[in-house]
Amino acid sequence: MKRTTLILITGFVLLWNSGFIGAVYGLPYTGPFTLVFWRYLALTMVIVLYLLLRQRFRWVSWSLAAPHMLIGILAHGLWLTCVLLALDYQVPAGIVALIVALQPLATGALTGVVVGGEQANWYQWLGLVLGFLGVVITVAFRIDFGSYSSIFGYLIPLGSVIGMTGASLIQRRMEVEKRSKKLPVDLALFYQSLATTLALALPAIFIEKLATQWEAEFIYAMIWLTLAVSLGAYVLLWLLIERIEATRVASLFYLGPPVTMFMAWLAFGDKIQPMDITGLAIVFVGVFLSQVNTKNP
Repeated sequence: MKRTTLILITGFVLLWNSGFIGAVYGLPYTGPFTLVFWRYLALTMVIVLYLLLRQRFRWVSWSLAAPHMLIGILAHGLWLTCVLLALDYQVPAGIVALIVALQPLATGALTGVVVGGEQANWYQWLGLVLGFLGVVITVAFRIDFGSYSSIFGYLIPLGSVIGMTGASLIQRRMEVEKRSKKLPVDLALFYQSLATTLALALPAIFIEKLATQWEAEFIYAMIWLTLAVSLGAYVLLWLLIERIEATRVASLFYLGPPVTMFMAWLAFGDKIQPMDITGLAIVFVGVFLSQVNTKNP
Protein backbone atom coordinates (compact mmCIF):
# COMPACT_ATOMS: atom_id res chain seq x y z
CA MET A 1 0.00 0.00 0.00
CA LYS A 2 1.40 3.42 -0.96
CA ARG A 3 2.40 5.81 1.81
CA THR A 4 0.01 8.51 0.58
CA THR A 5 -2.92 6.10 0.69
CA LEU A 6 -1.94 5.00 4.21
CA ILE A 7 -1.86 8.63 5.37
CA LEU A 8 -5.29 9.23 3.84
CA ILE A 9 -6.67 6.15 5.59
CA THR A 10 -5.27 7.17 8.99
CA GLY A 11 -6.57 10.72 8.70
CA PHE A 12 -9.98 9.55 7.56
CA VAL A 13 -10.42 7.00 10.36
CA LEU A 14 -9.47 9.50 13.09
CA LEU A 15 -11.49 12.44 11.77
CA TRP A 16 -14.53 10.38 10.75
CA ASN A 17 -14.95 8.70 14.11
CA SER A 18 -14.42 11.89 16.07
CA GLY A 19 -17.79 12.86 14.60
CA PHE A 20 -19.55 10.43 16.95
CA ILE A 21 -17.98 12.19 19.92
CA GLY A 22 -18.77 15.65 18.60
CA ALA A 23 -22.39 14.64 18.06
CA VAL A 24 -22.74 13.50 21.67
CA TYR A 25 -21.46 16.90 22.79
CA GLY A 26 -23.91 18.73 20.52
CA LEU A 27 -27.14 16.77 21.04
CA PRO A 28 -27.99 18.11 24.52
CA TYR A 29 -28.41 21.57 22.97
CA THR A 30 -30.60 20.76 19.96
CA GLY A 31 -32.42 17.94 18.14
CA PRO A 32 -30.86 15.51 15.64
CA PHE A 33 -32.45 17.07 12.54
CA THR A 34 -31.58 20.60 13.62
CA LEU A 35 -27.99 19.67 14.45
CA VAL A 36 -27.45 18.24 10.97
CA PHE A 37 -29.21 21.26 9.41
CA TRP A 38 -27.01 23.84 11.21
CA ARG A 39 -23.92 21.77 10.51
CA TYR A 40 -24.49 21.61 6.77
CA LEU A 41 -25.75 25.15 6.45
CA ALA A 42 -22.44 26.26 7.97
CA LEU A 43 -20.49 23.84 5.78
CA THR A 44 -22.24 25.09 2.63
CA MET A 45 -21.36 28.69 3.51
CA VAL A 46 -17.71 27.77 4.16
CA ILE A 47 -17.41 25.95 0.84
CA VAL A 48 -19.11 28.78 -1.07
CA LEU A 49 -16.69 31.29 0.47
CA TYR A 50 -13.73 29.07 -0.43
CA LEU A 51 -14.91 28.59 -4.00
CA LEU A 52 -15.53 32.33 -4.44
CA LEU A 53 -12.06 33.19 -3.15
CA ARG A 54 -10.55 30.65 -5.55
CA GLN A 55 -12.83 31.88 -8.36
CA ARG A 56 -14.08 28.32 -8.79
CA PHE A 57 -17.72 28.73 -7.82
CA ARG A 58 -20.10 27.88 -10.65
CA TRP A 59 -23.42 26.20 -11.26
CA VAL A 60 -23.20 23.12 -13.44
CA SER A 61 -25.98 21.40 -15.36
CA TRP A 62 -28.67 19.50 -13.46
CA SER A 63 -27.59 16.25 -15.11
CA LEU A 64 -24.13 16.71 -13.59
CA ALA A 65 -25.23 18.12 -10.24
CA ALA A 66 -28.04 15.62 -9.54
CA PRO A 67 -25.84 12.53 -8.82
CA HIS A 68 -23.70 14.53 -6.41
CA MET A 69 -26.77 15.94 -4.67
CA LEU A 70 -28.18 12.43 -4.30
CA ILE A 71 -24.87 11.27 -2.85
CA GLY A 72 -25.04 14.15 -0.39
CA ILE A 73 -28.54 13.27 0.79
CA LEU A 74 -27.54 9.61 1.29
CA ALA A 75 -23.98 9.92 2.61
CA HIS A 76 -24.52 13.03 4.72
CA GLY A 77 -28.23 13.49 5.40
CA LEU A 78 -29.50 9.94 5.89
CA TRP A 79 -26.26 8.62 7.37
CA LEU A 80 -25.87 11.34 9.97
CA THR A 81 -29.53 11.67 10.87
CA CYS A 82 -29.79 7.97 11.71
CA VAL A 83 -26.57 8.11 13.73
CA LEU A 84 -27.81 11.10 15.72
CA LEU A 85 -31.23 9.57 16.29
CA ALA A 86 -29.57 6.43 17.68
CA LEU A 87 -27.38 8.51 19.98
CA ASP A 88 -30.49 10.40 21.05
CA TYR A 89 -31.96 7.01 22.04
CA GLN A 90 -28.97 6.59 24.35
CA VAL A 91 -27.17 3.98 22.23
CA PRO A 92 -23.45 4.34 23.15
CA ALA A 93 -21.32 6.06 20.50
CA GLY A 94 -18.99 3.09 20.14
CA ILE A 95 -21.90 0.70 19.59
CA VAL A 96 -23.45 3.00 16.99
CA ALA A 97 -20.11 2.93 15.18
CA LEU A 98 -20.08 -0.86 15.43
CA ILE A 99 -23.55 -1.21 13.90
CA VAL A 100 -22.65 1.20 11.11
CA ALA A 101 -19.67 -1.07 10.41
CA LEU A 102 -22.13 -3.51 8.82
CA GLN A 103 -21.92 -1.32 5.72
CA PRO A 104 -18.95 -3.19 4.18
CA LEU A 105 -21.01 -6.38 4.01
CA ALA A 106 -23.75 -4.62 2.05
CA THR A 107 -21.25 -2.82 -0.17
CA GLY A 108 -19.31 -5.99 -0.88
CA ALA A 109 -22.48 -7.87 -1.80
CA LEU A 110 -23.73 -5.17 -4.18
CA THR A 111 -20.53 -3.86 -5.76
CA GLY A 112 -20.42 -6.60 -8.39
CA VAL A 113 -24.00 -5.81 -9.37
CA VAL A 114 -23.63 -2.03 -9.53
CA VAL A 115 -19.98 -1.72 -10.59
CA GLY A 116 -18.85 -4.24 -13.17
CA GLY A 117 -15.44 -5.85 -12.73
CA GLU A 118 -15.16 -5.31 -8.96
CA GLN A 119 -16.20 -8.67 -7.53
CA ALA A 120 -14.87 -9.30 -4.03
CA ASN A 121 -12.42 -12.21 -3.74
CA TRP A 122 -12.73 -15.04 -1.20
CA TYR A 123 -10.45 -13.34 1.33
CA GLN A 124 -12.54 -10.19 1.19
CA TRP A 125 -15.79 -12.10 1.60
CA LEU A 126 -14.39 -14.06 4.55
CA GLY A 127 -13.20 -10.81 6.10
CA LEU A 128 -16.57 -9.17 5.59
CA VAL A 129 -18.43 -12.11 7.13
CA LEU A 130 -16.11 -12.18 10.15
CA GLY A 131 -16.61 -8.46 10.60
CA PHE A 132 -20.36 -8.99 10.54
CA LEU A 133 -20.09 -11.70 13.21
CA GLY A 134 -18.02 -9.40 15.40
CA VAL A 135 -20.72 -6.75 15.18
CA VAL A 136 -23.51 -9.23 15.99
CA ILE A 137 -21.68 -10.64 19.03
CA THR A 138 -21.10 -7.22 20.56
CA VAL A 139 -24.59 -5.86 19.93
CA ALA A 140 -26.29 -9.05 21.17
CA PHE A 141 -24.74 -8.57 24.62
CA ARG A 142 -25.64 -4.86 24.71
CA ILE A 143 -29.23 -4.66 23.52
CA ASP A 144 -32.17 -4.95 25.94
CA PHE A 145 -34.56 -7.27 24.11
CA GLY A 146 -37.28 -6.52 26.64
CA SER A 147 -37.39 -2.85 25.69
CA TYR A 148 -38.94 -1.72 22.40
CA SER A 149 -37.13 1.58 22.73
CA SER A 150 -33.78 -0.20 23.05
CA ILE A 151 -34.48 -2.46 20.08
CA PHE A 152 -35.59 0.49 17.95
CA GLY A 153 -32.55 2.51 18.97
CA TYR A 154 -30.17 -0.25 17.94
CA LEU A 155 -31.98 -0.69 14.60
CA ILE A 156 -31.87 2.99 13.60
CA PRO A 157 -28.19 2.91 12.49
CA LEU A 158 -29.17 0.41 9.78
CA GLY A 159 -30.51 3.45 7.93
CA SER A 160 -26.97 4.82 8.00
CA VAL A 161 -25.73 1.57 6.48
CA ILE A 162 -28.23 1.89 3.63
CA GLY A 163 -27.38 5.54 3.02
CA MET A 164 -23.60 5.23 2.94
CA THR A 165 -23.68 2.00 0.93
CA GLY A 166 -25.82 3.62 -1.74
CA ALA A 167 -23.65 6.74 -1.84
CA SER A 168 -20.39 4.74 -2.06
CA LEU A 169 -21.68 2.60 -4.93
CA ILE A 170 -23.00 5.60 -6.86
CA GLN A 171 -19.69 7.42 -6.43
CA ARG A 172 -17.64 4.38 -7.42
CA ARG A 173 -19.78 3.72 -10.47
CA MET A 174 -19.27 7.32 -11.59
CA GLU A 175 -15.51 6.87 -11.21
CA VAL A 176 -15.37 3.57 -13.09
CA GLU A 177 -17.75 4.30 -15.95
CA LYS A 178 -16.73 7.96 -16.45
CA ARG A 179 -20.03 8.68 -18.21
CA SER A 180 -20.07 12.33 -17.17
CA LYS A 181 -17.54 15.07 -16.58
CA LYS A 182 -15.82 14.71 -13.25
CA LEU A 183 -16.32 17.51 -10.72
CA PRO A 184 -13.46 18.69 -8.48
CA VAL A 185 -13.77 17.43 -4.90
CA ASP A 186 -14.55 20.89 -3.49
CA LEU A 187 -17.29 21.62 -6.02
CA ALA A 188 -18.77 18.13 -5.62
CA LEU A 189 -18.83 18.60 -1.84
CA PHE A 190 -20.66 21.90 -2.32
CA TYR A 191 -23.51 20.20 -4.17
CA GLN A 192 -23.61 17.40 -1.60
CA SER A 193 -23.69 19.86 1.28
CA LEU A 194 -26.33 22.06 -0.35
CA ALA A 195 -28.62 19.08 -0.97
CA THR A 196 -28.20 17.90 2.62
CA THR A 197 -29.08 21.36 3.97
CA LEU A 198 -32.22 21.56 1.85
CA ALA A 199 -33.28 18.00 2.73
CA LEU A 200 -32.91 18.57 6.49
CA ALA A 201 -34.54 22.00 6.49
CA LEU A 202 -38.11 20.65 6.57
CA PRO A 203 -37.80 18.25 9.55
CA ALA A 204 -35.58 20.71 11.41
CA ILE A 205 -38.11 23.53 11.01
CA PHE A 206 -41.43 21.72 11.25
CA ILE A 207 -40.57 18.92 13.70
CA GLU A 208 -37.97 20.53 15.96
CA LYS A 209 -38.76 24.22 15.31
CA LEU A 210 -35.00 24.85 14.98
CA ALA A 211 -34.84 24.92 18.79
CA THR A 212 -31.20 25.43 19.76
CA GLN A 213 -29.30 26.48 22.87
CA TRP A 214 -26.32 28.43 21.57
CA GLU A 215 -23.97 27.58 24.44
CA ALA A 216 -20.19 27.65 24.06
CA GLU A 217 -19.85 23.85 24.14
CA PHE A 218 -22.41 23.52 21.34
CA ILE A 219 -20.62 26.12 19.21
CA TYR A 220 -17.26 24.37 19.70
CA ALA A 221 -18.83 21.03 18.78
CA MET A 222 -20.37 22.56 15.64
CA ILE A 223 -17.04 24.04 14.55
CA TRP A 224 -15.33 20.66 14.89
CA LEU A 225 -18.16 18.75 13.20
CA THR A 226 -18.28 21.21 10.32
CA LEU A 227 -14.61 21.74 9.55
CA ALA A 228 -12.85 18.58 10.75
CA VAL A 229 -15.51 15.96 10.12
CA SER A 230 -17.90 17.17 7.41
CA LEU A 231 -15.15 18.88 5.43
CA GLY A 232 -11.95 17.04 6.26
CA ALA A 233 -13.19 13.46 6.65
CA TYR A 234 -15.50 13.49 3.63
CA VAL A 235 -12.81 14.90 1.35
CA LEU A 236 -10.48 12.09 2.45
CA LEU A 237 -13.28 9.55 1.94
CA TRP A 238 -13.87 10.46 -1.69
CA LEU A 239 -10.14 10.67 -2.38
CA LEU A 240 -9.85 7.10 -1.11
CA ILE A 241 -12.78 5.94 -3.25
CA GLU A 242 -10.93 7.32 -6.28
CA ARG A 243 -7.80 5.36 -5.36
CA ILE A 244 -9.07 1.95 -4.23
CA GLU A 245 -12.06 -0.37 -4.69
CA ALA A 246 -15.36 0.42 -2.99
CA THR A 247 -15.21 -2.82 -0.96
CA ARG A 248 -11.85 -1.87 0.53
CA VAL A 249 -12.90 1.67 1.34
CA ALA A 250 -16.04 0.33 3.00
CA SER A 251 -13.98 -2.07 5.12
CA LEU A 252 -12.35 0.95 6.80
CA PHE A 253 -15.62 1.50 8.65
CA TYR A 254 -14.75 -1.64 10.63
CA LEU A 255 -11.98 0.40 12.26
CA GLY A 256 -14.57 2.86 13.54
CA PRO A 257 -15.79 0.91 16.59
CA PRO A 258 -12.46 0.51 18.43
CA VAL A 259 -11.44 4.08 17.63
CA THR A 260 -14.81 5.48 18.70
CA MET A 261 -14.96 3.33 21.85
CA PHE A 262 -11.53 4.57 22.86
CA MET A 263 -12.51 8.19 22.19
CA ALA A 264 -15.79 7.74 24.13
CA TRP A 265 -13.85 6.24 27.04
CA LEU A 266 -11.53 9.24 27.10
CA ALA A 267 -14.30 11.81 26.67
CA PHE A 268 -17.20 10.34 28.65
CA GLY A 269 -15.82 7.41 30.62
CA ASP A 270 -17.93 4.90 28.61
CA LYS A 271 -17.20 1.39 29.84
CA ILE A 272 -15.92 -1.24 27.44
CA GLN A 273 -17.45 -4.64 28.21
CA PRO A 274 -15.63 -7.99 27.77
CA MET A 275 -17.81 -8.98 24.80
CA ASP A 276 -16.95 -5.66 23.16
CA ILE A 277 -13.30 -6.76 23.12
CA THR A 278 -14.25 -10.18 21.72
CA GLY A 279 -16.33 -8.64 18.96
CA LEU A 280 -13.63 -6.09 18.13
CA ALA A 281 -10.97 -8.82 17.91
CA ILE A 282 -13.08 -10.67 15.36
CA VAL A 283 -13.63 -7.42 13.48
CA PHE A 284 -9.88 -6.78 13.31
CA VAL A 285 -9.32 -10.20 11.75
CA GLY A 286 -12.06 -9.38 9.25
CA VAL A 287 -10.45 -6.06 8.37
CA PHE A 288 -7.11 -7.75 7.76
CA LEU A 289 -8.60 -10.41 5.50
CA SER A 290 -10.72 -7.90 3.57
CA GLN A 291 -7.53 -6.03 2.62
CA VAL A 292 -5.91 -9.13 1.06
CA ASN A 293 -5.73 -8.81 -2.72
CA THR A 294 -5.22 -12.17 -4.41
CA LYS A 295 -5.04 -10.48 -7.79
CA ASN A 296 -1.76 -8.80 -6.95
CA PRO A 297 0.46 -11.31 -5.12
